[in-house]
Amino acid sequence: MAREGREGGLDAPTRHPLNQNDAKFWDQEDLNKELERVFDICHGCRRCVSLCNAFPTLFDLVDESPTLEVDGIDVADYNKVVDQCYLCDLCYLTKCPYVPPHEWNLDFPHVMVRAKAINFKNGDTKFRDNLITSTDMIGKVAALPVVNTLVNAGNNTAPIRAVMDKALGIHKDAKLPPYSSKPARKTHGALIFDPARNTVPANTADSAHERVTLFTTCYCNYNEPSIADSVIKVLEHNGVGVDLAAREHCCGMPKYELGDLKTVEKLMELNIPALYETVKAGNVIVAAVPSCVLMFKQELPLMFPDNEQVQAVAKAFYDPFEYLHKLHKEGRLSLDFKHSLGNVSYHVACHQRVQNIGPKTKLVLELIQDTMVKNIERCSGHDGTYGVKSETLEFANKIARPIVTQIETQEPDHYGSDCPVAGRHIETNLKNKAKERASKNGGEATIAEPVKDAIHPIDLLCLAYGI
Repeated sequence: MAREGREGGLDAPTRHPLNQNDAKFWDQEDLNKELERVFDICHGCRRCVSLCNAFPTLFDLVDESPTLEVDGIDVADYNKVVDQCYLCDLCYLTKCPYVPPHEWNLDFPHVMVRAKAINFKNGDTKFRDNLITSTDMIGKVAALPVVNTLVNAGNNTAPIRAVMDKALGIHKDAKLPPYSSKPARKTHGALIFDPARNTVPANTADSAHERVTLFTTCYCNYNEPSIADSVIKVLEHNGVGVDLAAREHCCGMPKYELGDLKTVEKLMELNIPALYETVKAGNVIVAAVPSCVLMFKQELPLMFPDNEQVQAVAKAFYDPFEYLHKLHKEGRLSLDFKHSLGNVSYHVACHQRVQNIGPKTKLVLELIQDTMVKNIERCSGHDGTYGVKSETLEFANKIARPIVTQIETQEPDHYGSDCPVAGRHIETNLKNKAKERASKNGGEATIAEPVKDAIHPIDLLCLAYGI
C-alpha cells in the first residue's frame, strides 16, 4: 500500500510555495472557502488545542455556533482566529497529520499568512502594528544619542507606559527591550565584508579557511549587541573569520507576520544581493535570532522559489549552534572549556524547531564538562509583537506558564533560549511569579535567591570558554 497521502504516513512533510503573485491568492471569496475547509478539518481533529490561542478561539466559535459546526460561524469572525495566529509553525511541524503530501494539503500557517496579507491590503491593520513591526526604523531612531536616553527612560516610566497602552495598544505591563546607543554593526564596522579578504571560492573543499557572515538582526544590532559580540568571539576563538554584509536591513519576518508582503519583497531585494556577495566568496551565514534564520532558510525561498540568489543564500544559512556542531563533526571545534555550566534549562525556540536541524544547541553545550542541558520544547508565546500588545499579553503569559513551571522545578544554574526575545519573556514571567508568591506571603522572600536573568546559549558558551 502506498504511504503517500495517508494520515500517520511516513513521508516527510513538504511545503509548497506561497504563490503570493497568483491572482487567486488575493481573492477574498476564495480565501473564505479555504478558511472554512481548513477550519472544518481542524474542528474534526482538535489536536492543536494546546498550542496557542488560535485553536481555542476557533473551537469556541464552533461550539457557540447554532449548528455546532464551522458552517455556523459568521465569516466575519474568521479574523478572530487569524488575529491569534503568530505563525510559530508548530501546528504544521508537530501536530497536524494532514500536511502535504496528505491529500488534504493542510498548511494552517500559510493560510493564516494569506488571510493576514488580504487584511493588510484592505487596510484592516492597526497603526500600532505597522509601527512595532518596523523594527529597523525604530532601532535606527532609538539608537540616536539623545533619543536613546528618552526612549529607554520612557519604556520604564509608568505614566508614559499608561499613555502608550491607551493610545497605541502596547500593554503597560509588557517588558520592552532597551535600545543600545552603540549598535553592533557600528561597533564592528571593521568587519564589513571585503572581497579581497576572502579568496576561497565557493564550495571549496578547504573548509579550514571558511569564513562566516554574521547577519546581526535588528534585535542583536539595536537591543542586545552583546549577543552579536558573543557570536563573533566564539567564532574567532574557533579560528573562523567573521564578516558583516555590506548592508543589512530587517529580515522581513515582522512584516511577514503582519501580512505586509510588499515590504517583505522590498527587504528581500535590499538584503539578498549583499548576502549573496559573501556567499559567492565562500562564506556561510549565521544569525543569532531563529526567526531571522527561518526567514532566509524557509519563508523567502517559498515566496521566491525562482530567485537563484534567494535559494543560494538559504542553502548557506545556519543557526549558530548548527554551524558550531558542524565544526565539531569536522574536528574543528575547540573543546578548551575553562568552566562547567552545571544544570541548564534550555528553551527550544519554535522557529528553531521548524528548521528541523535537531537539538544542536543541547549537543554543543553538553560537550562542556559537568554540564547537563534539559530541553523545554514549548512555545514561549511572545513572538516579538504578540507579547507586547494590550489585547494579547494575557495570552502570551498564559502560554509561557508551563515553561516557567519546568524551570522552577528544575532549579537550574542557568536558563535561556536561542530566541533572546523569548528568553526575556520567560525571565519576566519567572520574576512576576516570584513577586506574586512574595506578595501572598506578606512580602517575605519565598525563594532562596533573586530570580536569575535569562542568558543566551551563545553567551553561555563564552562563559564556558572564559572569553
